[in-house]
Amino acid sequence: MSGTTATSTVLGPRALNRALLSRQLLDRRSAMTAAQAVEHLVGLQSQAPLPPYYALWNRLADFAPDHLGRLLLDRSAVRIALMRGTIHLVTADDCLELRPLLQPVLERGARGNHGRRIGAADPAELAEAGRALVERRPMTFDELGRLLAERWPGGVPGSLAATVRSLVPLVQPPPRGVWGRGGPAVHTTAESWLGRPMAAAPSVDRMVLRYLAAFGPATIRDVQTWSGLTRLREVADRLSGCLVRFQAADGAELLDLPDAPRPDPEAPVPVRLLGEFDSVLLGHADRSRIMSEPARARLFTVNGIVRSTVLLDGFAAGTWTVATSAGTATLTVELFDADCAAHESAIAEEGGRLLEFAAPRAARREVRVRTAG
Repeated sequence: MSGTTATSTVLGPRALNRALLSRQLLDRRSAMTAAQAVEHLVGLQSQAPLPPYYALWNRLADFAPDHLGRLLLDRSAVRIALMRGTIHLVTADDCLELRPLLQPVLERGARGNHGRRIGAADPAELAEAGRALVERRPMTFDELGRLLAERWPGGVPGSLAATVRSLVPLVQPPPRGVWGRGGPAVHTTAESWLGRPMAAAPSVDRMVLRYLAAFGPATIRDVQTWSGLTRLREVADRLSGCLVRFQAADGAELLDLPDAPRPDPEAPVPVRLLGEFDSVLLGHADRSRIMSEPARARLFTVNGIVRSTVLLDGFAAGTWTVATSAGTATLTVELFDADCAAHESAIAEEGGRLLEFAAPRAARREVRVRTAG
């Protein structure tokens, strides 16, 4: 990478952990607005409606659910399939900028998962027909698939609808995704919902720089894992003049922004109770900066769920759940290691704050901490 500022400095897992927590706003709660944080973080994982709210609660001072709900209701933010083909909550501007860049990821996923299940449908014709249907009125995948199957009876309805979502930028309008409100996931096009076209000249270089600002220092493989894109080495080569590089403990080259924060590896960090699918757990190929392999095996389920996670000293150390019954809200924390019990007081304090956020109407709140068997 000619031109990139080089250094022989080795950054171990703790150094990378503290840098990641700082950039993810997890070392201290930020005064950013919800919109500013969503943009800084390059979106929030949103396979389910509520995780983005927990993501921002962990990261922002004085965050309230309405701060994010309003962004969805006034169309300043949307939920759409983006990085790795998964649903993310992003600002409207990022929706229009990122989706064209990530379109190859979506198309590759559609071919691999549904290519043989759409019958005789031509993908271009299928995309055109699906766009017309959802722009006429937002509809669920079930309804969209059923209507598409009337035209292409040899196709599997669910695969027909999923292929449309991969080929056409479909957003999920509210009330889906708004805290305290329910409703089925319906879909329409980003262009019709936002009243603007996709970006004409989106910048993959800018996307990589923003990734480093939120997740760095990182390897090329990390950026590719986060985005789903391939062949990003040439992008890094283009950016070599404005990057610095370090070395990971395993010898891998780490890229970074010159002025990005890289705190002391021993800097204290608070307990954090991350919600499901938190982006900090999914942004790298090498996740040793945030979790051990045994921890990963406990957090990532076989059916694709990433469980709500306890961070102790910056690393994944347990899981948590909230249950409400008869007016009592109970947070149950299950730690992976008995040695983590020394953090019980800090966990209880942060857990109490979480319950105030998650169950404000509960007459009684309890925090229970136990060690997994």
